[in-house]
Amino acid sequence: MGEIDLAVGCAVPPHTPHAISVSLPTWGDVVGYEEGDKRVVNSMTTGYPRFFIHLTIQKLAAICEHKYAIGKERCMLFATKKIAELCRSFIESRSATIGSPVNARLVNLFICPEDQQNDGSKMDRSSNTGSCVDLHIVLFPGDAFPIAKQFWQHTGLGISSRLAEKCLSLLPNASPNVQRPSSPVLSRKGPHRYYSGAKGSAALSASSSANKLSQPPTATEDVAPDSVYLEERFGRNLPLSAASFAKRTLRSRVAGVLVRDASNASHFPATTQAKKEDLVVGPSKRGIADVAADDVYLFPSGMASIWSAHNMALSVRPPAKSICFGFPYADTLKVLEKWGPGSCFFGFGTDSDIDELEKMLEEESKLDPSKPPILALFTEFPSNPLLRSPNLRRLRALADQYDFLIVVDETVGNYVNVEVLPHADIVVSSLTKVFSGASNVMGGSLVLNPKGRHYDALKAHLNDNYEDDIYFDEDAIYMERNSRDFKHRIRIIDANAEAACDFLRSRSVVGGYTSSPAIKEVYYPKYITRENYDACRIQSIDPEDGKTGGFGGLFSLTFTSIAASKAFFDALPCYKGPSLGTNFTLACPFTILAHFAELDWAAQYGVEAGLVRISVGMEDTVTLLQSFETALKAAEAVSPGDV
Repeated sequence: MGEIDLAVGCAVPPHTPHAISVSLPTWGDVVGYEEGDKRVVNSMTTGYPRFFIHLTIQKLAAICEHKYAIGKERCMLFATKKIAELCRSFIESRSATIGSPVNARLVNLFICPEDQQNDGSKMDRSSNTGSCVDLHIVLFPGDAFPIAKQFWQHTGLGISSRLAEKCLSLLPNASPNVQRPSSPVLSRKGPHRYYSGAKGSAALSASSSANKLSQPPTATEDVAPDSVYLEERFGRNLPLSAASFAKRTLRSRVAGVLVRDASNASHFPATTQAKKEDLVVGPSKRGIADVAADDVYLFPSGMASIWSAHNMALSVRPPAKSICFGFPYADTLKVLEKWGPGSCFFGFGTDSDIDELEKMLEEESKLDPSKPPILALFTEFPSNPLLRSPNLRRLRALADQYDFLIVVDETVGNYVNVEVLPHADIVVSSLTKVFSGASNVMGGSLVLNPKGRHYDALKAHLNDNYEDDIYFDEDAIYMERNSRDFKHRIRIIDANAEAACDFLRSRSVVGGYTSSPAIKEVYYPKYITRENYDACRIQSIDPEDGKTGGFGGLFSLTFTSIAASKAFFDALPCYKGPSLGTNFTLACPFTILAHFAELDWAAQYGVEAGLVRISVGMEDTVTLLQSFETALKAAEAVSPGDV
């Protein structure tokens, strides 16, 4: 792992124009970000894409506002008309809920190269691999921007930075001097997730190609202006013309039916004639042999998959509240609260919570036996950040008894390690994480259980409503490349994480360490709700590598004092920032970053303010352990009276 010297606000990985994470290297930097400290905020060149609108997207939005805005209107950009209409509806309904209703309007911008603009025969709206782009613009009063940003963050349905880059490349008059109206100024301390984080006209005027030329390439992603050519020339990426084949490959890979996972692009057809028959498939490894690639749907982010699962449930089932079971990633709960009739929260996700849930279901069903007492139950396996695994067998039995859907987010466990589909109606995952690993492209998946009692209704809904171009083709190309070796990477990450957790637990209070321990608890599926995790962990030996399912690459630490938390985090020599599942080790003070404005609420469920979450990478194990030893010594050196 070694020393990491990356300034606050820089892309993680460095020199990556479409990076998913951003460097917040010290505890003070994270607090500064949350409090709006100009030292931190003004240094942000990028950020997690749902929280920080990429500068390329900001530039494109500024151009759209310059051309179409009336007065002080702002805008959000989307890939399809249907998503734009959903955004407009949310802005109007949400603003009315909080007491100040506003109207939003839509503009469709069809962008083609100059040489095609006067030749209608060459214009094609049917595919985003073509030379033209269909862009959908939602315009709204500027003071409603925080509400629009909620839609962007919670749904994950905004355009990607690669799509914005393509739009800009097609606009001959993409003036670098277009200025965006300044973002709303924060009137209180708290998370900046509902604000654009724009740095003003200087950031927006930066030329995309100039930025790329000023940055050296890395193994993660080429950044030269002809990076697409380089990717195709050296066989790393499929050509853009084969995007539909890349998507079929991704769906087969996620379905667990792809028998041959190519280690290089030469194994795949590199032409537009690539067909479904070119994929060698077999029975699914998902625990249900009948799963097919057609049961997998791709989305632009993991949150888009979660939002779409909830939206689908609202469309095909009788109206009722949903259940959020276990302490979830923050936006999942927000989705359940802000769309539909609302939600009930069982924040511990333990068997005692299932007891309470069972009582609630029984009481609700007595009130109206003619309809299911709840719409759906959403849970993570295991949860983030406490790595608790719910008792899926008990939850499945209740779902069958009371006729509600179960949606499981398997992002942290991943299907190389666990089989959760047999217990779920829908399984969602953030492909952005370990499936990709490179932290340079977003993506999400939704898998239907063909054995589920509501499969036909869910399938019919998706057949009628799913839009393939919701996931930008170029992003699919990068995701396909990154995920070719995902099983191999997961095996290495699993082994590294288990070694790290065994070491850290041996020096913790829970592990019996008595010589001034700094670590209080290690949250990892090997130790936390182990019985529930093992019930879904793949115990059979994989014939390809002789491995069984591991415990994943994510764990969390709590400490004996906040001072020890800070010392450990600041001394840990790895990248620091949001996200997880990266090929490199990535750490963050999770509660401070995700729940800064609600620390007391999070603490009620065991998510302490001093919790540090670590996503382990593929570094050499010995080096990795030495890095944790370095951080641990710093934490153990803290005086018990320090704060």
